[in-house]
Amino acid sequence: MKLLLFSLSLIFLFNGCSTRGVKAYKPQKKLSVISSTKTQTKAKPNYKPKQKNWVTTALYKEYKKWYKVPYKYGGTTLKGVDCSSFIQHVYYDAFHIRIPRTTKEQVKKGYYVKRTHLKEGDLIFFKTSYKDRHTGILIEKDKFIHTSTKYGVTVSSLHNPYWRNKYWQARRILPFE
Repeated sequence: MKLLLFSLSLIFLFNGCSTRGVKAYKPQKKLSVISSTKTQTKAKPNYKPKQKNWVTTALYKEYKKWYKVPYKYGGTTLKGVDCSSFIQHVYYDAFHIRIPRTTKEQVKKGYYVKRTHLKEGDLIFFKTSYKDRHTGILIEKDKFIHTSTKYGVTVSSLHNPYWRNKYWQARRILPFE
């Protein structure tokens, strides 16, 4: 009896760790999900600038790269970005100009520009609440690119009643002649 128990124990011991002849369990992947994420293309912006100057062209190139990236407070990547980080990235990638990370520090750079004298590339600042600030970059006459909490990176109009009422100031950093 002892020999039988010993033999059975050895059989269970050696077969228990073996995977030979036994297929490991692999959960089924949904092919529709996998194929849709691999073939999914980035949405194309529905906005095209009317002007073709070098500033607008450089800004539009950056806008296409960031189009619809969602707003994320403190975000700094294409997975999610906030307004000041977006401005920082665009200014560096388009013009090779380093600007501070926060809106509080960005508003101190360059020099003040009257609303009636805005040019492409000017930073535009808004007071969205008592202590909150928002920033964008003028891409042409009355259009600016920014990160919207609702739409992600987008283009908005300075004539929009919301932005018109929240407008605070503009700063010029680009060295215009």
